[in-house]
Amino acid sequence: MNLDTQNLPPEVAAYIRSLEQEKQRLEQEKQLLEKQLVKMQSLNEQLVQMRKRMFGQSSEQIQYVDAQQLDFFNEAEACSDASAPEPGKTTPVKAHARKAKRTKEELTEGLEHKKVVCELPEQEQICAKCGSTMVRIGEKFVRSELVIVPAQVYVVDYYAASYKCAHCEAQTGESYIRQAEAPVPVMKKSMAAPSTVAYIMQEKFQNGVPLYRQEAYWKGQGVDLRRNTMANWVIRSARWFKPLYEQLRRELLRQDIVNVDETRVHVLKEDGRESSQMSQMWVFCSAEKKIALYQYSPSRSGRVAKEMLQGFSGYTQTDGYSGYNCLDSVTHVGCWAHARRKWVECFVDGKPVQGSRSEAAFHLIEEMFSLEQAWKDQSPEARFTQRQEKLRPLLNSYWELLDSFEAAEGTALSKAKAYSLNQKQALSAVLLDGRLELTNNLAERTVKPFVMARKNFLFCDTAKGADASALCFSVIETAKHNGLDPFGYLLFLLQELPKLGENPTEEQLVPLLPWAESLPEYCKLK
Repeated sequence: MNLDTQNLPPEVAAYIRSLEQEKQRLEQEKQLLEKQLVKMQSLNEQLVQMRKRMFGQSSEQIQYVDAQQLDFFNEAEACSDASAPEPGKTTPVKAHARKAKRTKEELTEGLEHKKVVCELPEQEQICAKCGSTMVRIGEKFVRSELVIVPAQVYVVDYYAASYKCAHCEAQTGESYIRQAEAPVPVMKKSMAAPSTVAYIMQEKFQNGVPLYRQEAYWKGQGVDLRRNTMANWVIRSARWFKPLYEQLRRELLRQDIVNVDETRVHVLKEDGRESSQMSQMWVFCSAEKKIALYQYSPSRSGRVAKEMLQGFSGYTQTDGYSGYNCLDSVTHVGCWAHARRKWVECFVDGKPVQGSRSEAAFHLIEEMFSLEQAWKDQSPEARFTQRQEKLRPLLNSYWELLDSFEAAEGTALSKAKAYSLNQKQALSAVLLDGRLELTNNLAERTVKPFVMARKNFLFCDTAKGADASALCFSVIETAKHNGLDPFGYLLFLLQELPKLGENPTEEQLVPLLPWAESLPEYCKLK
């Protein structure tokens, strides 16, 4: 408050003014300390999150949020159980029945069985009592073994048989000659067989084995197959997948729901860009028609998604990246897993603070997931009704909670609140259709194989290599989503697509789609 110091003695007035100045100084110092405290709190939260990402459990489920350290080195010891039974029958236990363990017959179902009879050596087929030759009376089953034979490598030499008409030659003196046609090669003037290219693609893109490791493996098999040769085979062969990719994209645009995600990829040699700059691998997928398409782009701009989804109108489920806001004629659907993750980042030492706002918000989201788990086997219509009756009140409570408190700017609590409020309309969109999911996990699971493989191959050398990778991942992951054997499907496509030429028609491509009933048996999982 301001005092009237005019009627006070000069020394008293001066003292009061000095106190007011000190008060102002202390107020300024307090504000500065508060800002520093918020900054320190934010830095500490970042440090905790970095430690958790590097060493902690990635799961955000309630039973795992306490975990701080992932057990890297004793997986075998931790998982080992000397009392664990061999494959057998269901074991009843208290409160539930354990999932039935597969029998040995089920484990080897569909595999060829080769019978090996262990015979006594001829010199031992003598009776120890009388010295007579013993007679074979039967055999007894001892055990079964699963045998794996390493990949076989051999060369196929194609010869085209020639035929002439002897009758024409006798009548006219001129021969009518025809020559058989050899199978269309994957690449002209190359020794690459469809099976070889399919194997290299599967190893690199499904199993995450870089080409330099494959080179070392083949060298051990006596085959001098260089990594640059294999890279050339992959890039040149992957071009055959482009028409099928475009057909799958047309099918994707006809769906009602599309899930989208993106992740970083490092491309070393690209025109107009430095080798240190990061590019993006985008993923577009659908649960209705099981499609998974990868798209390489040097940019993370939303225009990539806009161009890829041009002509699509329906639900687009994504994370909170603002780049997706440029999508027109779509209903944006948010991801509650990302919203939950923000609240987990508010926890102290991986544990929720009792009675805190972050704990309350986290448990409301957990309750939503619990309800959704109970409805997962219901029809979309039934889920829609359940959500209106039970999920909507939870959502209302969640938004009321967020409106009831303020958080210091820059803190994890502030970021968690802001994320949900900025995504309020998209997060609430799950109430619009029973086919929608609470999370964007379909796209997250689809992008994960690329992320795991990226840890092995680290980077793409060129943009052409990145484009080829996108095509191969698209074929392999779409095959997996449709229950196909990726190697078998790759082999089938590399045999059939070259026969159709550069510009096959949609009518020619339909029988090659992963859900086509005419696919050969070797494309299907045994």
